[in-house]
Amino acid sequence: MNSGYTYTDTVDKTTEGESVLRFYAVRYTHSAEAMWRERIATGVVLLDGERTTEETKLKKGQRLTYDRAPWEEPEAPRNFEVLYEDAEILAVNKPSRLPVLPGGHHLENTLLAAVRDQFGGDIPPSPVHRLGRGTSGIVLFARNTRASQILSEAFRTRTITKIYRALVQGTGIEPEVRVEAPIGKIKYPPTGELFAATPGGKASVSNCFLLRDDVESNQSLLDVRILTGRAHQIRIHVAAMGHPLVGDPLYIAGGGPAPLTKGDRPPLPGDVGYHLHARLLEFVHPLTNEPVRVTSIPPPILRTDAEAAALGEQQ
Repeated sequence: MNSGYTYTDTVDKTTEGESVLRFYAVRYTHSAEAMWRERIATGVVLLDGERTTEETKLKKGQRLTYDRAPWEEPEAPRNFEVLYEDAEILAVNKPSRLPVLPGGHHLENTLLAAVRDQFGGDIPPSPVHRLGRGTSGIVLFARNTRASQILSEAFRTRTITKIYRALVQGTGIEPEVRVEAPIGKIKYPPTGELFAATPGGKASVSNCFLLRDDVESNQSLLDVRILTGRAHQIRIHVAAMGHPLVGDPLYIAGGGPAPLTKGDRPPLPGDVGYHLHARLLEFVHPLTNEPVRVTSIPPPILRTDAEAAALGEQQ
């Protein structure tokens, strides 16, 4: 059980004039409209610190708060390994099933909370990029504002090298494949919208390199270098090339979501079970301007034979 949380929103020009109920029902679709109506009526939703009504029209600059009572979070491994550390930056190895940031049902069972528990201080570390909850591997944190700004700009301008290891369905993949399927939001009833391969999306580029294919298991092992950083990019792009991640419950061949089945729980972006690992980051240090290379050993199912042999594992 965590200690609860107060969610805060400031009304801007795009939401001015909306009712309080519409504001929450449209933006926070994880709860039904009836639930938001009840929260407003019982006073857990406040407008500028005062109780309000569902019909109240919002004005620019007003502050909405929702006091969420303590809840039991889903279990998640909070352990992490420090891969690189100095006064400016911190790189850690995130386990699968641990979200980087709070969201949904996760608040304290996050990598952010775990890292800050260990590395506190006046300026707590902040991640400069994200990995999906089901993805393991390297997450880079900045330890001050200057480092955060420089590294965020490096991610934005694509001057950071990012390589992932992925286990995908099927064989017969060419040694090198460049995937350029645009990625954008599509309608998806369970969440309102979903990132997927779509002609109207943003330009997205992934380079895939075949490491091993196994006809018996009908699976292939890839290194994937992403040149852009779209949400769920690797999951979408390997699916778009016809080879979805092994164990991915959401994205299927073509780069879109699996069909919904009446009566079954719909697959969601935060679902885990797939095999994807951020294994390498290369970048210029924000203070020294020296090159930094951070690597992380993939989990056993994602290791090549050479990697397994180097670690003394049974072939």
